[in-house]
Amino acid sequence: MENLVTLGAGPPDAVQHLKPPVDPTTLDYRELLDGPFWHKIPAYKEIDEATWLDWSWQARNSITNPAKLLATIQDLVPKAFYDDVAAGFQRAPMALRVSPYLIGLIDWERPYEDPLRRQFIPVASRLLPDHPKLTLDSLHEQADAPVPGLTHRYPDKALFLTLDTCPVYCRFCTRSYAVGLDTDEVEKVSLKATEDRWERAFAYIAQRPELEDIVVSGGDSYQLKARQITLIGERLLAMPNIRRIRFATKGPAVMPMKLISDVEWLDALTAIVEKGRKLHKEVVLHTHFNHPNEITAITKRALDKVFERGIIVRNQSVLIRGVNDTVGAMVKLVKRLGHCQVHPYYVYLHDMVMGVEDLRTSVQTACDLERHVRGVTAGFHTPTFVCDAPGGGGKRVVHSFEHYDRQTGIAVYTAPSVKPGYFLYYDPIDTLAPDIQARWADPAQQQEMIEAAVAAARAAQQANARASTIR
Repeated sequence: MENLVTLGAGPPDAVQHLKPPVDPTTLDYRELLDGPFWHKIPAYKEIDEATWLDWSWQARNSITNPAKLLATIQDLVPKAFYDDVAAGFQRAPMALRVSPYLIGLIDWERPYEDPLRRQFIPVASRLLPDHPKLTLDSLHEQADAPVPGLTHRYPDKALFLTLDTCPVYCRFCTRSYAVGLDTDEVEKVSLKATEDRWERAFAYIAQRPELEDIVVSGGDSYQLKARQITLIGERLLAMPNIRRIRFATKGPAVMPMKLISDVEWLDALTAIVEKGRKLHKEVVLHTHFNHPNEITAITKRALDKVFERGIIVRNQSVLIRGVNDTVGAMVKLVKRLGHCQVHPYYVYLHDMVMGVEDLRTSVQTACDLERHVRGVTAGFHTPTFVCDAPGGGGKRVVHSFEHYDRQTGIAVYTAPSVKPGYFLYYDPIDTLAPDIQARWADPAQQQEMIEAAVAAARAAQQANARASTIR
């Protein structure tokens, strides 16, 4: 009996610790960049905080071409870098648009390695040839659209693309077929923010009683005017079948000051959230942070305002090579999001869109990262790693493939509740062995590898079915 310890007895410093003291560096996700960090940029060195926090100033002064980039950062990088950007810009499927906020966060002493530059500013010297299976609309969103800008794939959910502009343009955009201005590489499908087009979407949604969940996206819902947030929100909430609405935006990651200085927009969103709550319907904000460097003290201040209003915020990241494909970067992102009361929700394998092969990672990379991330924080703050199956199969847990040939880089998924058939994701060719790269250069051998992968997936399914029957 003398070995028993009475809980709560003794002074606090006598409490027994079962774990060693924490390494202070593991808590650095709480240390957010603060102060006038933008003053290091020549064009912004005289910009005061009030101006910097004005979202309309940020929008008006966004960088939209290499000449503006040169005028902004001036001699922080050599001329060769500008030439590289100009050449990359000519080959990019997405138009260039980068907020001053992001320009201020990029490490211009190491622009080629910087994770934010990689996402938004193309450089020709780092581009890779497209995988032969890349397309502009890899998810077949247009094929699943009964009316323009409304994708109805899952039984009870639809994606409402309300407009085709964003506060910034991501190089890796899954909607490079429509979002932003035409480029030398892509003539865009028009999804303008017109109420006539919206009316067709509203009519379809109202006529489909199985639809309960609407994602309001684009483009980016940040670009919707306050009155448009109200119009869309109220029309959807008025439909008896609709139970959940998600406003999707990259905005808090790239222009968080809008949540601080555009009071009318935040008030409009808050009103829809509160009206939904009274109707027992959920209205939430979904955002898109990819790297912990995107989260600053300004971000925390903006998200605190959202949290104070009782608005749930969830995050969807994209797994990007050289950005967040290491354990350290992904863990820090997840922890920093939690610090800002944002729920990490999904991490997507990079979609198979054209022009950004240098940003894609392998399925194996995603599986390995998920293994390391799970357990570092609470389960509801742990993202699910998914592959949005090319061809319209929808989101599949990344390790749920029927077959994955790590030599040829082909992963085969099925989606029995969404669509019949097999959905194939392809690892970047440059990550494969030289002999396999040579096979991908031959269309006949491409088909052989694909047929072999599908046959292996079919055999695995049949074996699993037999085993299930035996049990």
